[in-house]
Amino acid sequence: MIEKTVQDALNEQINKELFSSYLYLSMAAWFEEKNLPGFANWMRVQADEEREHAMKIYDHILERGGRVALKAIEAPKSDWASPLEAAEEVAAHEAKVTASIHALYELALKEKDYPSQVMLQWFVSEQVEEEKNAAEIVAQLKMIEARESAVLMLDHRLSKRQGE
Repeated sequence: MIEKTVQDALNEQINKELFSSYLYLSMAAWFEEKNLPGFANWMRVQADEEREHAMKIYDHILERGGRVALKAIEAPKSDWASPLEAAEEVAAHEAKVTASIHALYELALKEKDYPSQVMLQWFVSEQVEEEKNAAEIVAQLKMIEARESAVLMLDHRLSKRQGE
């Protein structure tokens, strides 16, 4: 049986993962409006991954005999000044998610919840990849900021991303 403190914290993380999905879906819609379908594709795939992350935690709670308690999802922002601003928000958001995952892992250690530690180790590794991907896009957008044709080239590259 899962400890209530861990269960409650994991339920909060489900909400954070679902908000991440919602935020990235909002960004996908914004990129579509800006006629950048590659960026929109990348964000839609990202939104799907975040929902999968929420479900991974959801299933973990249920497998441990716990109770999933879904909460309201905050409305995400829906407008950005530029693709760079949106990408910087993704990078900052992923850093916040990483901090949240680390705090959960610390709680699982404190509570000696070994199954949660194993599950959360996957998230720790995943967040390294998430932060790296966001940082790369930010860096590339900074390099090409003033050249719209270069943004279109990056848009084309991002359109190639597929879900796992």
